[in-house]
Amino acid sequence: MAKNNKSITDIVCDYLKKQKLSPIPVQTLNEEAETTRYFGGDLKEFIAAAKTLGAKGIFVETLYLEEDEFFYDSGMDDDEYLALYGNDCCCDGECKCGKGKKKAKDDDSDVDGVYFEPEDLDGLDLTLLKPEMAKYLDRIGEACGVRLTVPGVDHLEVEIFADWYDKFAELVDEASEAIEVDPTDTLRQAQAIFDEADKSVKKIAAHPPKKSNKAKAKK
Repeated sequence: MAKNNKSITDIVCDYLKKQKLSPIPVQTLNEEAETTRYFGGDLKEFIAAAKTLGAKGIFVETLYLEEDEFFYDSGMDDDEYLALYGNDCCCDGECKCGKGKKKAKDDDSDVDGVYFEPEDLDGLDLTLLKPEMAKYLDRIGEACGVRLTVPGVDHLEVEIFADWYDKFAELVDEASEAIEVDPTDTLRQAQAIFDEADKSVKKIAAHPPKKSNKAKAKK
């Protein structure tokens, strides 16, 4: 059986044409400036809704697998983090003002005697928690889905993803959930896996440098 080399964008655009709708390629819409309503159904239902709204064409934006999807992102930006965990504590090691890093209740149940919050692990390599994610590294930059938008005031929108990306996203969700449930234990597991992979490295960063919060397509 011949392999289908069409991208997810080509497949969706072909389907739109069969439905007598013109696919209109676009780049990222200004999400801050435009009202967007996210459609809760599948592609077939979205097409029906678009026709009901009188659409003659559909904006088609190709989505790509990005490198930063392999690293944990709590969603907290730098300003929020500093406001919550800034170095304004003046309690000389035993924080009572709430501005310093929270101390663990039990030195045997933490990493370096400190409790970790999910946002402390921003930038953690998720392949340490889900090694099977590594097989997707070669797909960075590859089209993984499309964002379809009905032109108009409300910008009705839906996102359609390739099957392989759905499997990748499941692994990301599982790794992220583990961090959010117990970040301290998750960091310990990541440290153990990292040390096993490279015996010469004694420690990984508990809090990697936080990257600036950028607007990116929801996936």
